[in-house]
Amino acid sequence: MYRCEQPLDHGYILYDKDVIASAADVSFDPKALANSGALVGEVRGRGVNYFIRMAGHDWVLRHYRRGGAIARIMGDAYLWTGRHRTRPWREWRMLEGLWIAGLPVPRPVAARVLRYGLVYRADIIVERLVGALALSQWLRQRRLDKGAWKAIGRCIRRFHDAGVYHPDLNAHNIMLAGEQGIYVIDFDRSELRPPSEHWCPKNLARLRRSLTKVRSLTDTYYFSDQDWQALCEGYG
Repeated sequence: MYRCEQPLDHGYILYDKDVIASAADVSFDPKALANSGALVGEVRGRGVNYFIRMAGHDWVLRHYRRGGAIARIMGDAYLWTGRHRTRPWREWRMLEGLWIAGLPVPRPVAARVLRYGLVYRADIIVERLVGALALSQWLRQRRLDKGAWKAIGRCIRRFHDAGVYHPDLNAHNIMLAGEQGIYVIDFDRSELRPPSEHWCPKNLARLRRSLTKVRSLTDTYYFSDQDWQALCEGYG
């Protein structure tokens, strides 16, 4: 991985030169991508994740958006305190380190920040895990056996042992590519911390709350207390 930064008139682009020859070879504009035929799909949540195919690669484009009450005030704008402290730069560095270390995360491809005085807006492009489904989607369609739940627990333990605190560990951010291909995505606001009995159990509890919440919102959802126990067994 060869990280490059290039200044723009009102911001910066960060990209992996091993994947993209130059900053001009990537677009963060969904309309331009659609017009060129590179936009192949999208998934809507808080914002929109755009699926793009460029130069034989499959990527996901995500625009940074705020959640909660502050979103009504700031929208998609963030306070500018220097590009190395922006959300996409921090997420890129986290993904880069985890990917190089061999942890199951999507490879970062490119990021952009555009500055408007005291605020900025931002986007990131990462590798698309083609064929993978979010755990929340998977459980709406079929059951996972005990071995798969244990594998999810082992996957989470790898991240915790590496000191990776994921602030939004939930059923939507764990991806399954088959029952044994398990990935974690969306590392916005994540950070490295010494593993401890304080935050690691709370991180797991957040995932359980997410699984329980999704179960309460749909008639068919294959998640039980026995499944959670199997995950905990895998976690160790």
